[in-house]
Formats: sequence, C-alpha cells, structure tokens
Amino acid sequence: MEIIEGKVFKIGDNINADYIIPARYLDLYEPEDLGRHALAGLGEEYPKMLKDYRVIVSGENLGLGSAREQAPNALKGVGIRAIVAKSFARIFYRNTLNVGLAAIECSEAAEALKHGEDVSIDLEKGIIRSRGRAYHFTSFSDQIMRLLNAGGMIPFLKRELKIND
Repeated sequence: MEIIEGKVFKIGDNINADYIIPARYLDLYEPEDLGRHALAGLGEEYPKMLKDYRVIVSGENLGLGSAREQAPNALKGVGIRAIVAKSFARIFYRNTLNVGLAAIECSEAAEALKHGEDVSIDLEKGIIRSRGRAYHFTSFSDQIMRLLNAGGMIPFLKRELKIND
C-alpha cells in the first residue's frame, strides 16, 4: 500500500461524522454497506458520486463530533484509500488509521489539490504528487505502515499475534 493512486474528491472544512455517515445508518456494520451511504449527510447523491474516487481531500477539522468508527469505515467501504486534510479531529484521525485508511495532514496539498484531478501518494516517502507538483508530509512510522498494509487494526493484530479465525 505504499503508493496510492486515484482521483480526488474534494470536500470542505468542519465536515463532521454525521455528514460522513448519518446516524440513521449506524445499524449497518460492514464497510461496503456503510459505503453505500458515505457522505449522505452532505446530500443523497454523494454516495453514488464517490465510487470513482480514491482520495478524499478536506479542509480543517475533518471528522469532528461523534467518535463513531462507522465514518471512516463508510469511506473505506466506498473505495476511498486515503484522506488528505489540513487537520483532523483527533478521534476521527485515529479511527481512520484503525480501519486501514491513510490519514494525511498536509495543508499545502489540501489547498492546492482540485476536485477530480489524479494524485499519487507515496506513503513511505511522504510525498503527494499531482500536475507536476509535489507536496510533502510527515511519513508514517513503520508500525503505522504495517497497520495500513494489513488493512486496519484487527487484521494487523491477527497477523502480529498470529491469531486464526
């Protein structure tokens, strides 16, 4: 998972967990089921629009509000592989990593990247590339890279502790 490539879906500042997955869908558990409703709090057309995108780009304070794990799971379930933002709500940031999505804080990229453009994100080197430009972010630790490569905390722990289902 060291390199993520795909199109940017750009959203704004202060997008809370209820915008990402409205409370009426919290009885769903599987990421794919949640993904059918990802960003429905911004409008019912959003989940269908998201299917062709792999990277969410947001402004300040992404994921504020509820600490629900379903929000990053909904994004993962619709096919998002990375989130770039100016800043994240603390618990949302951790939940995003826990489900195996790269959460990247990079103000310069969050401002410069445009909706629909192609990006390449090198997680190991800490570089986002698009339109001939490079934006640098602090690369992830080895442990976080192993967590992301495993697909999230549960598969990571199963693999690290050699637990079989």
